[in-house]
Amino acid sequence: MPLPRAGQAGAMELGIYSFVENTPIAPTGKTLSPEERMRNLLEEIRLADEVGLDVFGIGEHHRPEYLASAPAVVLAAAAARTKRIRLTSAVSVISSDDPVRVFQAFATLDLISGGRAEIMVGRGSFIESFPLFGYDLADYEELFEEKLELLLKLRESERITWRGRHRPPIDNLGVYPRPVQNPLPVWVAVGGTPSSAVRAGRLGLPMAIGIIGGIAERFRVLADLHREAARQAGHAPPRLSINSHGFIADTSQEAMDLAYPAWKLQMDRIGRERGWAPMTRAQLEASATLRGADFIGSPQQVIEKILYQHEIFGHDRFLLQMTVGSIPHDKVLRSIELFGTVVAPAVRRAIGQRQQAR
Repeated sequence: MPLPRAGQAGAMELGIYSFVENTPIAPTGKTLSPEERMRNLLEEIRLADEVGLDVFGIGEHHRPEYLASAPAVVLAAAAARTKRIRLTSAVSVISSDDPVRVFQAFATLDLISGGRAEIMVGRGSFIESFPLFGYDLADYEELFEEKLELLLKLRESERITWRGRHRPPIDNLGVYPRPVQNPLPVWVAVGGTPSSAVRAGRLGLPMAIGIIGGIAERFRVLADLHREAARQAGHAPPRLSINSHGFIADTSQEAMDLAYPAWKLQMDRIGRERGWAPMTRAQLEASATLRGADFIGSPQQVIEKILYQHEIFGHDRFLLQMTVGSIPHDKVLRSIELFGTVVAPAVRRAIGQRQQAR
């Protein structure tokens, strides 16, 4: 029986996202040159396409340990090296950017890729972009709402008139180029804020829930709020993605041995800024169990966990951040290979069978 593919009823899209981290690689402590890290990234995206994964995302960050301040540029380079995989930001920090330029960049990416571009908007997990681009954190919520409104208006028609508080007005002007896709897909990424889920549903937008801590079940309320808000607003049931951290190796022991030192280095760095206690291996191992947030393990463990969460959320997309910290490139390629050739077919088959049985 042929496997269901992305875009077909009952299919799930599976993919990867990256912040293009460039931190010391355990156990050598070596840090790659930015040029080498970017070459490795493009090889990772090309392999993800070759092994049949559906999506690759690049997250916007403005910190020294990440090379992803311009996701659309990276994704355009990837578009020239791939054939089928969808290319998305994960996320674009729309609050501190100009929606016109974001739309133009991703419309251009859509043309280069032949209609494979998406925008995932969110507030981001860091705040460096606000002072960098001259925005006040006191306007945090208002900036996001206003700029999302403008972005959605931009994709509706090529000529727009718009007024807001945080950007100069637009008076009956055209915005070009126009993308291949109409409309250009826009997703909203949320953490744990119910009002964000309601907003995405009310607008009829697909939503990505970032689950990077705790147990999965406690995020079910966000999915329910999203769907109910969409229903009340008269929209069709919106799409849902679960975005999580993880790493796949041939055995669970190898996966944890590779992930833990890299993740500890990066999470402890962030933790020193935010007052978190240092990460322990026991904590990461607990998070990698069936109900935990992280997908670290053998292919079979990851398959079981994706299917377990699918029973909770009924989502139709799953994205995995494999490189929370820097892991040797050959091991990352192996993780991508296992994800595409072992995990993804099994998950698609199982979900297809579930759908047929209902």
